[in-house]
Amino acid sequence: MTESGVAQFAALTDVGRQRDHNEDNFLVDRKLSLYVVCDGMGGHAAGEVASAIAVRTVHEEVKRELELIDDYVAGKTGADRVSKRDVINMLEFAVNRASGRVHAEASKDATKRGMGTTLVSILLAGNQAFVTYVGDSRCYLLRNGAIQQITEDHNVYNELIKKKKLPKEKADKLLSQKNAVTRAVGVYEHCEPDTLVIDVVAGDRFLLCTDGLSMYFEGDEVAELGKLLSSHDAEVAVKSLIDAANARGGGDNVTAIIVTVGDVTARDDARAQKLQLKRDILARMPLFRMLGERELLRVQEVTEVASYKNGERVIKEGDRGEELFIVLSGQVKVLRGGTQLANLKQGEHFGEMALIRAQPRSATVLSDGDSELMLIRRVDFFDILRKEHQLAVKLLWQFLGVLADRLADTSRELDHAREELAEDITSEIFDEEEDDNRKTLVIPPPPRSLRNPGGSS
Repeated sequence: MTESGVAQFAALTDVGRQRDHNEDNFLVDRKLSLYVVCDGMGGHAAGEVASAIAVRTVHEEVKRELELIDDYVAGKTGADRVSKRDVINMLEFAVNRASGRVHAEASKDATKRGMGTTLVSILLAGNQAFVTYVGDSRCYLLRNGAIQQITEDHNVYNELIKKKKLPKEKADKLLSQKNAVTRAVGVYEHCEPDTLVIDVVAGDRFLLCTDGLSMYFEGDEVAELGKLLSSHDAEVAVKSLIDAANARGGGDNVTAIIVTVGDVTARDDARAQKLQLKRDILARMPLFRMLGERELLRVQEVTEVASYKNGERVIKEGDRGEELFIVLSGQVKVLRGGTQLANLKQGEHFGEMALIRAQPRSATVLSDGDSELMLIRRVDFFDILRKEHQLAVKLLWQFLGVLADRLADTSRELDHAREELAEDITSEIFDEEEDDNRKTLVIPPPPRSLRNPGGSS
């Protein structure tokens, strides 16, 4: 097992039991903390060429941006500041550059026409893992004994399920080519990589693998994959994974890289609990409660955490809003015109309308004691809406529900206020009548001369 800073890795590839050559390729750069797995396709050894070009090109492009990665890890500010989005853009550019080179190579040779490759990679930078993927090679995360697939296969099966073209049961029965990939590096000059940013904890273990491994651990068998991956010795674990795939048929080339953050037996419990708390709070919010695990990870990716001291102002009434805030710990107080309206505690949120449009804040919010708030900026929210169409539909639908609830609450409050106003006015009217009834008005009789105007004096 080789150490790379705070990360360790083990990697292995095998031709399998039914292929005569290996079209998989992988790359590990200890200095960059970059790990890449590719599964080539195309026949006549074209797949091997495609995967080799892809890993080499991605490596070259990321290595060229070493200064950008270092600035991100260092948390540079001002003109040198590097955001998550900058790193993501760099990785997506690297994968697209690889796609262009594979496609150009295929155009030179008719026997390689249409060749391509899947790709999955991890770049460890500071406390984050940037996972980039195209096709059906996968990344799994083993955390605290639980395994989770964090990438989503780009294949016909998933596309049909996501777009509601077929129910899952029918897709399972009818599609003989359901695992045909819908995205690949090099088939076209440009491709569409997806990227996730995962906050890592000491003891986290990632598995990058081709479908020659993952095809044997679907459904309930994912738990068995987790057991094999849990071995303290990563070299033993990666060999066990390859042997298990071959024992089950070895129908394809098999490649796996295990990347461990720190020691697999070491746990940063405080950080792990905070990350879990962030996830749980987001999952309970009306805006996000319909999202799946990978979709929640996508939202967590754009969520920042800010700390506030007692009495420190979070937002000011009348200022333009740019962020949604969620209370992670502590509490805040909401004031309008100097009058306190509410106290918001853990899991409660404010400023959600700022995600849709910039408008003046309707209240001032102050930290009531020390507090930590999660925040999501409108620009990052819009980025999700533009890039994740299925997720965008869910988010906008949920947002409509939030607005409808708010409108209903406002209507109820107006009705209640109208009833109270009517009661007050009615009470005042009846009070005046009661006052009049209590008064005795004595009218003196008219002069005698007026009582008999026609009489004689």
